[in-house]
Amino acid sequence: MPNLFALTPGEPAGIGPDLCLLLAREAQPHALVAVASLTLLSERATHLGLTIQLLPVTPANWPAHPAPAGSLYVWDTPLQAPVQCGQLDKANGSYVLETLRRAGQGCLDGHFAGMITAPVHKGVINEAGIPFSGHTEFLAELTHTEQVVMMLATRGLRVALVTTHLPLRDVADAITAPRLKRVARILHKDLVEKFGIPRPRILVCGLNPHAGEGGHLGREEIDVIEPALQALRAEGLDLIGPLPADTLFTPKHLEHCDAVLAMYHDQGLPVLKYKGFGAAVNVTLGLPIVRTSVDHGTALDLAGTGRIDTGSLQVALETAYQMAGSGHVSGAIVQP
Repeated sequence: MPNLFALTPGEPAGIGPDLCLLLAREAQPHALVAVASLTLLSERATHLGLTIQLLPVTPANWPAHPAPAGSLYVWDTPLQAPVQCGQLDKANGSYVLETLRRAGQGCLDGHFAGMITAPVHKGVINEAGIPFSGHTEFLAELTHTEQVVMMLATRGLRVALVTTHLPLRDVADAITAPRLKRVARILHKDLVEKFGIPRPRILVCGLNPHAGEGGHLGREEIDVIEPALQALRAEGLDLIGPLPADTLFTPKHLEHCDAVLAMYHDQGLPVLKYKGFGAAVNVTLGLPIVRTSVDHGTALDLAGTGRIDTGSLQVALETAYQMAGSGHVSGAIVQP
């Protein structure tokens, strides 16, 4: 496995380019290639008053060693229009997707051990006439992966989701036994293979208040969730639940688990972000490649100001190193 990782700066008018440059002030333990516009990074460095040496690389001359402090390897990917901090331009929608395509394909081709992504702006890409619902879906299509799982993690807590970006009224219908089984199997498999947990214990949330309270507050637990969990336990998965979400996220339960499987986005992620916002990582499970991301958005109002924190990006990098089996495991990441 190569010790070379790809970093995509995301929306060029946002804080992604700033994060890459600020990160480059310190040496990384592994070679890191920013898949980005040299012009963009040079202009942003000047704007921020940073002296960062940008070192062009291509597939013909990948670096063999980490860049020294104060420098950044860059695989030049041309912009489609000039960039102003904080000003979205739909002309650069195709540029953003090209950086993702290059990084993802580089992972598939074995050039990169993993990819780390800064935030994109979904709206402006769609305004450019390019259907785009997010990194996760884009990479699933690129890698021909039928089912992926979104997991966020911070110190002491990992939360994976059965459903992601759905209106709340559609969630119950989307939670089917086949979907729940697929998601749980992927979560279990990647905790074993990419996080090195031999027998992960997973706590599973119910869908309804009080996990349905014996059917009085909904029957999804009785009709769908519990039968699916029973079948998965027969396969050897260590699953506890379904448990009421309002009491599951307490030390009594969390200290004895490796991950929580939540039924929907706002059931699990508010707890995780309260616990670790700015020091959390978004991980896409189920892909044949390693992909991690920051836990925040493009922050257009902060682009070019220098008033940003690289904490989440650093955690995303450390988690990618860990998942790729590079041997650089930070105890500060996501070990419950």
